[in-house]
Amino acid sequence: MSQTLIKILLVDDHPVVREGLRGMLNAEPDLEVVAEAASGPEALAMTLAHRPQVVLMDLRMPGGDGVAATARIRAECPDSRIVVLTTYETDRDILRAVEAGASGYLLKDTSRGDLLHAIRAAGRGETVLTPSVAAKLFSRVRGGQVPSLSAREIEVLRQVKRGLSNGEIGRELFISEATVKTHLLRVFTKLDVSDRTAAVTTAMEYGLLD
Repeated sequence: MSQTLIKILLVDDHPVVREGLRGMLNAEPDLEVVAEAASGPEALAMTLAHRPQVVLMDLRMPGGDGVAATARIRAECPDSRIVVLTTYETDRDILRAVEAGASGYLLKDTSRGDLLHAIRAAGRGETVLTPSVAAKLFSRVRGGQVPSLSAREIEVLRQVKRGLSNGEIGRELFISEATVKTHLLRVFTKLDVSDRTAAVTTAMEYGLLD
């Protein structure tokens, strides 16, 4: 019995990543890479042109955000399923991708077998998440807990929102720059983010900042 061919679009701004994925996927009798893209806008154009069943989407690309591209593709090509393949697994990245319409969320250290399984499952219309991502998503949706920041941590974050440097924040709050860094590291951990901008954005989403 012949297998149904799954057409795939690769979206990643690193040519060497696309080359490796293309070689691996085209070696499978039921998978075919029909096009590649290096940015979000290009991903939408290639999806419209080739109508792939599965789009393997990177999240962060200099030429356009993968989450925005996912939302556009789902709106204009609802038959194409998007599987995110990224190095990022913060709660915010996961939620944004799923809310935009991604059918899967995998990390780039996933095994070859798991990646092939996810692509085939997405081609059948199923949703696939790596265990760590599924656990994060389930916990966030089930609990809906707002992270608990101390009054001082919130005050430091307010100054970050104003655009102040660590040194300026220290002088404003009469604490050392090292203490400011310590507060920020704790905030990053509690909000599951990796930088100042994401900390402010996430805190605002939770209603912790005005």
